[in-house]
Amino acid sequence: MICNICPHKCRLEENQIGLCRARVNRNGKIICANYGLITSIAVDPIEKKPLYRFHAGRPILSVGSYGCNMFCSFCQNSGISQQITPSEYISPQELIKIALSVPDNTGVAFTYNEPLISYEYLMDCAPLLREAGLKVVLVTNGMINSEPLERLLAYTDALNIDLKAFTDGFYKKHGGDLETVKRNIEACARQCHVEITTLIIPGENDSTDEMQELSAWLSGVSRDLPYHISRFFPRYNMTEKLPTSKERLLELADIAREYLNYVYIGNI
Repeated sequence: MICNICPHKCRLEENQIGLCRARVNRNGKIICANYGLITSIAVDPIEKKPLYRFHAGRPILSVGSYGCNMFCSFCQNSGISQQITPSEYISPQELIKIALSVPDNTGVAFTYNEPLISYEYLMDCAPLLREAGLKVVLVTNGMINSEPLERLLAYTDALNIDLKAFTDGFYKKHGGDLETVKRNIEACARQCHVEITTLIIPGENDSTDEMQELSAWLSGVSRDLPYHISRFFPRYNMTEKLPTSKERLLELADIAREYLNYVYIGNI
């Protein structure tokens, strides 16, 4: 059986788990083995997603499971994204009850690990959240095939999408596909509120030329697309690098502002 959720299209034998560690062939059907298995749940300011231009100043219930369909050596959440982690089962109905109990809650952000690999759980939760008057937010790497994305966007209000770099080589090195992410940014921006984040890693994706190309491309989607430039700190399998300098972040933000109207700096 082939898993058709993301571009990897893992071919899975019975009971075999895909490279995301979360999708499995069970009885001849591909399902998410992490369905409803929540490793992290918290009430966050929505700006922490980061979403700066979507219901700013309000809280949002944030939930995450385990697994990811990329294997970034610089992962900031490797404890849950790169391994199967102890978790608590929360049904879609229970999640809605928890979300409704949060005062002034915007909705639910599926975040922390890669939410799109829990596709069936998202598709069960999202319509219920909409019916309850709550917003559906995805914080994602954008690595999903077009057909499942289109179905999910019908129930999605906002996304923050990682645009991790703007070179094919960088994406291939970390298990992703740049063209897929670009295509999905364009598709999501046509239907939902979208903000973009890039973690700036010294010597990896911090060149002036790359920032100019990335920002110019984003401006072609919309000059009003909010763009977050985030500071790297050594994590996971990339502990040999120094943190991104604040000066370089400011320089890259100035370049981005030549093309985009809303540029923000994070992790300072």
